[in-house]
Amino acid sequence: MAHAAPLPVVATLPVLADFVRVIGGEHVRVTSLITGLESEHTYTPKPSDIQAVHEAAVLVKVGLGLEAWVNGLIKNADNPRLLVVETSQGIPLMRGGESHAHDEDGGDLHNDEGPRAGGNPHVWLDPENAQVMIRHISEGLGRADPERRKIYRANQAAYLKQLDELQRTIVHQFKTVSNRKIITHHPAWPYFARRFDLQIRGDIFTQIGSEPSAKRMAGLIRTIKRERIRVIVSEPQLSPKIPQALAQETGATVVVLTPLPGALPGTDDYLSMMRYNAATLIEALR
Repeated sequence: MAHAAPLPVVATLPVLADFVRVIGGEHVRVTSLITGLESEHTYTPKPSDIQAVHEAAVLVKVGLGLEAWVNGLIKNADNPRLLVVETSQGIPLMRGGESHAHDEDGGDLHNDEGPRAGGNPHVWLDPENAQVMIRHISEGLGRADPERRKIYRANQAAYLKQLDELQRTIVHQFKTVSNRKIITHHPAWPYFARRFDLQIRGDIFTQIGSEPSAKRMAGLIRTIKRERIRVIVSEPQLSPKIPQALAQETGATVVVLTPLPGALPGTDDYLSMMRYNAATLIEALR
């Protein structure tokens, strides 16, 4: 008996492609539209992306306006059979973050708006949200490929246990850290911060592609010095120049964490990325 061909799946982000591979294994052929070193906010689809979506059975996205370019891509691909899985559905959303720093003029240093007002889209950086996303993906693959639904569900169950263990391990590791205040490059980290009890005291960028104002930078410098913040989180998808300048001005340390797998050595999948981010940040905060 011949085995059915692998299900063609397109994921908008490498983290979603990793989730698809975990659930689908050898039964899926997944393409990630962007790499770990590209910004999901500013990506411009290529002609090969249109072809990939045209040939796919399933497209997996985060939603919440994160991939502002994806709806046009789906329209141009002209694939009426395409099943679109929005993995953020049902996840309780945060705004820019729960901890806010204010400069001395009363201006808020933290971004309160995600791409959709009231909803920060970087939901996957909390392992509990990743579990919701995994369930959506498993359900979507099962709808597109019902003959292998049981396989997808079994893989889902096994991976959910790994996510539970990941969360327990990182929570335990952070118990060694007393000073948990950080400045971040852009508002990618509020879900990570809430899950692991960190305090984001300001973001350098509130909107990708626009430079922070002199007033904002002065407010961040005052906040870092006043609150003795030791760590500024930079990201490999963004230019390091401003975080480094801020560190030089304040004596804080820049650490590079990645919100997307594959952008740094040792971050090839979600589990290794989360372990890397936690270990790197903990070492700097100590």
